Amino acid sequence: MASDPAVGFAVRLAIAADIPILARQRVTMFRDMGKLRAALEEPLERATLAYMTDALPRGEYLAWVAESAGPTPSIVGGAGVQLRSILPRPREDVTGVELGPEAIVLNVYVEPEWRRRGLGEALMRALLDDLARRSIRRVVLHAAADGRRLYERLGFVPTNEMRLS
Repeated sequence: MASDPAVGFAVRLAIAADIPILARQRVTMFRDMGKLRAALEEPLERATLAYMTDALPRGEYLAWVAESAGPTPSIVGGAGVQLRSILPRPREDVTGVELGPEAIVLNVYVEPEWRRRGLGEALMRALLDDLARRSIRRVVLHAAADGRRLYERLGFVPTNEMRLS
C-alpha cells in the first residue's frame, strides 16, 4: 500500500468488495466527460459490475483504489487495467519480440473534491509499478483532455491508433 500522509490518502490493490464503487466511478467518469446519457447510467453500472465480478478474480482486470485516511476510510479514486492477449509483434525498440499481454489503462477517476492532490498520479504510479513487476511492457490508454498532462509526465506518448465507429 502506497500512502501520502500529507494529503490523507493511501493507494491499495482493489478487492472484490470494492467493485460496486469502481463501477459507480466508471459511470460517473463517462457522465462527467459528457459521453453517457442519463438513461444509460444504470445499464452501464450493471454491466460493469458483472464484468468486474468475473474479471477481477481471474486477473483479467486489475484495479487500484485511493482511500481517504481517518477512522472511516472511503474510496475517493480508482484506476484499472484490462490485460489482453496480443499477437506477437516486434518490440518498439526493435530489439526483440513482444509477446504480451498488453495492458489497457481504464477507469482512472478521482472524486472532484479530491482532485489536484496527487491521487491520479499515485494511482497511476501504483498501477505502472505493479505492471512492471509482472513484466508487462506494453501499456496503452485513451486519454481524456483532463488527464493528458499527467500521462505525458509519466512517459506516455501519442501513437498511430485510429478508430472506426
